[in-house]
Amino acid sequence: MGAKKWIAMLLAGGQGSRLGELTIGLAKPAVPFGGKYRIIDFPLSNCTHSGIDTVGVLTQYQPLILNDYVGNGKAWDLDLDVGGVSVLPPYQGKEGGEWYKGTANAVYQNIQYIDNYDPEHVLILSGDHIYKMDYSKMLDYHVEKNAEATIAVIQVPWQEASRFGIMNTNNDDKITQFDEKPKYPKSNLASMGVYLFNWKKLRQYLINDEKDADSSNDFGSNIIPKMLEDRKKLYAYRFNDYWKDVGTVESLWQAHMDLLEEKPNFQLDDQQWKIFARNANHPPQYISANAEVSQSLINEGCMIHGNIEHSVLSYNVQVGNGSTIKDSVIMPNVTIGENVHIERSIIASNCIIEDGAVVGNSAVTADITLIGENQTIINPNKKKITLN
Repeated sequence: MGAKKWIAMLLAGGQGSRLGELTIGLAKPAVPFGGKYRIIDFPLSNCTHSGIDTVGVLTQYQPLILNDYVGNGKAWDLDLDVGGVSVLPPYQGKEGGEWYKGTANAVYQNIQYIDNYDPEHVLILSGDHIYKMDYSKMLDYHVEKNAEATIAVIQVPWQEASRFGIMNTNNDDKITQFDEKPKYPKSNLASMGVYLFNWKKLRQYLINDEKDADSSNDFGSNIIPKMLEDRKKLYAYRFNDYWKDVGTVESLWQAHMDLLEEKPNFQLDDQQWKIFARNANHPPQYISANAEVSQSLINEGCMIHGNIEHSVLSYNVQVGNGSTIKDSVIMPNVTIGENVHIERSIIASNCIIEDGAVVGNSAVTADITLIGENQTIINPNKKKITLN
């Protein structure tokens, strides 16, 4: 097998606890997004467009649906004889085995997989971000700077900077300091969780990190700070387009609302950068004469008899007469009865919202309401029938 210029390792094993009930039985990268996609479709599509033909998907938490969805990678043109996509869960070797302890440990446990391709560079990606990015431009920048590691960064509002890993740089964008969620940030250049390394250099750091009993085996907490301590050449690669970390209920809801702007900053119908996905075929949507739909995304298989305003409906959603859905995200296979009111909410897959039920709060200061998978929401005022 000949050496490859670069490969990608996509970290998709996190629990995603900040998404609450959405990820009780589902890995975060498998969470539906935008009506017909899953979150993992975005980094995988980026890899395809960027010319990366070898991707290792590192899974761990609730992997069954995600593993089945990724399959052989055909949806992203990654069903190749040499390379392609490989699902990489933790495994047991002759020296035993263990769960992935952190992002760096996850890659460490797959050193043999990477060595099989003998790449010059390795791209590390997160599986919970929505964005379109040509990684080949980042590679060109990395080579031009003769960097040993390059980290993609984006400017965030100063009031949000303490939520992120922050890069402090000199005038040439060489990284001088990395602060993990600093209380008083010196910069608003936030890490996007996209790292490009020279493989031989990273390989040694991973081995050394694994020997450190005090390490949390994490790229942001351990590998990057150690490389800076050793005065390695780390550069920040500035990204100036749409990027959203959808690791919280609020951010996932907001990313969906962003899609509904008259001129959205993030377009799903970009013919120059298609988002590839593995989708089953569904019948056309049906919108009845009584229905009213405005500023919304309605997907295949939907039957709409009510009013939909500024919302995203995934496939196979049924909405009964007299019902109103506003500023909400409805995931696949949800049945909504008659005279239901849903506002500022996320309804997960396979839920039933019975006639007359009310979900959500119209106040902009209120938290987004989340209904987890497979739940039935009843009308609390529904009259009980007593059988004699």
